[in-house]
Amino acid sequence: MSHTVLVVTRDTLEKMKAHYGVPASLPAGAVFAAKVDGCSVTGYRSGKVLFQGKRSSAESAKWDGQKSEPKKKKVSAPSGLLPEGFSSLSVAGSDEVGTGDYFGPITVVAAYVEKSRIAELSAIGVRDSKDMKDPEIISIAKKLVKDIPYSLLILHNEKYNDLQESGMSQGKIKAILHNQALGKLLEKIAPEKPEAILIDQFAEKPIYYRHVKGQKNIVQENVYFSTKGESIHIAVAAASIIARYAFLKEMDLLSEKAGFSIPKGAGPKVDEAAARLIRTYDESVLRHFTKLHFANTGKAKKL
Repeated sequence: MSHTVLVVTRDTLEKMKAHYGVPASLPAGAVFAAKVDGCSVTGYRSGKVLFQGKRSSAESAKWDGQKSEPKKKKVSAPSGLLPEGFSSLSVAGSDEVGTGDYFGPITVVAAYVEKSRIAELSAIGVRDSKDMKDPEIISIAKKLVKDIPYSLLILHNEKYNDLQESGMSQGKIKAILHNQALGKLLEKIAPEKPEAILIDQFAEKPIYYRHVKGQKNIVQENVYFSTKGESIHIAVAAASIIARYAFLKEMDLLSEKAGFSIPKGAGPKVDEAAARLIRTYDESVLRHFTKLHFANTGKAKKL
């Protein structure tokens, strides 16, 4: 189905809402929706308006002069050659969250986005989670987990610390988690197969496959690697949003266990929170809450 997406101003969105009307039920995140001759039109809170159908170009052209100018964003070229039109393919993408945070687990997600869903997900605001505030991530993630196939793996810090102390690097840990998440996702969508798989790159391809050597069911067919994968394909962006959502929920659970709000990142506030845990309980609790090999452990002990 042909489609067009416009990004419009808030005023134009209100004009379109008045023009097309609001039906009894709306898609998630939508503010209006209508069917006109040969075209379905859906407007979203994000300011994106999706036109679908044979007359999508003609209908969208009525509003094209009132669209807002999109912000130009630098996109780094992928490290490996990608197939032509990659962003329009049906792709399984994977990404992780939490590797740079002292508190909280590593969450890895593989998500599958069929080409027919790309425009719809873009319209509801799916993009690089680093450009989004946590409340928006939570709102969009709640829709994604109901609408698209995905696989989530959570590596809690007790297990992370065991693996790290056994000599396993964080890069190897991440590679194994990505491979497992992708394998589980492919099992979910079978017999359907993605046209490509994109891993948000944290290691060069040879190093990645050296890390996963010896693992069961290594995913290798049509696999590509790229830094800033969220800007290459929306599947990676969706995976990053779900992974961030899962990480935030885990951080909330840790805060409940601690009895106070646990901060994100690895800065001075984190050191103070870890010191408070040691004072309230004892040093051994850090194994459950933190990645012990971070420099924050030594700083917290000094505090």
